[in-house]
Amino acid sequence: MDRKVVWAAGGGFGGATNDGSVVRTVDGGRSWQDVTPPGGAVDSFRDVEAFDRDHALVLALPIGDEPSRIYRTADGGATWQLVFRNTLPDAFYDCMAFFDDRHGLAVSDPVGGKYRILATEDGGRTWRQTPSGGMPAATPGDSALATGTCMVANGRRNAWFGTTGTSDGSSHNPQVFHTRDGGKTWSAADTPIRGETASIASLSFRDPRHGLAVGGGFNPGEGIDSGVDASTADGGSSWSIGDPLSGFRNSVAWVPGGGHTAVAVGPSGSDVSTDSGKSWTQFDRTHFLGVNCSSSGGCWAVGSGGMAAQLVVRRP
Repeated sequence: MDRKVVWAAGGGFGGATNDGSVVRTVDGGRSWQDVTPPGGAVDSFRDVEAFDRDHALVLALPIGDEPSRIYRTADGGATWQLVFRNTLPDAFYDCMAFFDDRHGLAVSDPVGGKYRILATEDGGRTWRQTPSGGMPAATPGDSALATGTCMVANGRRNAWFGTTGTSDGSSHNPQVFHTRDGGKTWSAADTPIRGETASIASLSFRDPRHGLAVGGGFNPGEGIDSGVDASTADGGSSWSIGDPLSGFRNSVAWVPGGGHTAVAVGPSGSDVSTDSGKSWTQFDRTHFLGVNCSSSGGCWAVGSGGMAAQLVVRRP
């Protein structure tokens, strides 16, 4: 949120169990508080959307008989309220994104052939299912990756989400869906990302026109750790492929004040691009799974074993 306040959430990566966590620091990372919702260790928290040091929402993935859920706190995580519990058969909510502190969206894997969208207009206190008429049909077998940044927003009305691009063992290109009206209607654009393991895991837009998509494939048991990326300069209508990343990257963010500079993190390390995603260079090998940046707080990454780190940018 700023130089002092950082929220983070995680759990369940690579099939891990009982490691669901939500944490917060209010002193710039010198100390951290475990603010996980009661009983939440069994959950996989794949998204946290915070507005200040007190107000935040977290998305819990389905586990056992429990469906997708969204929790909200207004007291820094001391208490949590269950504000959404999925009742749609086959729905699996992956990510949330907010335009401001009141208006936000959440995306589910396709139900009945279309991605399903939740919307809130009161800061996440209540959620409603949006009509599906404005959503194009999904490619059969397609889905989204529950990374927390598979859906992002920029400005008051623009939001995007990316897809896996794999279907029943065959291969088709991942797509990026875009809304210009706050989630009422959507368009879908094919990306040039290719390969059966080439999924979009994360998106980031520095303004309504310039965006990045990163991902790839990751399966240590099969020796798969491949990274892919694409960029857009027209709000997601068209995408250009960039040079391969050093490995699968789970999250990407633009560096504030860095112009064309962005960072992407994943299990095998972190890459930096200084040309808006055309080329990438690995600069760190720490296992990170999430990265986020703000103009007042710099960039933070979180990852394996509760690791948290702040990006140090050395200016020439």
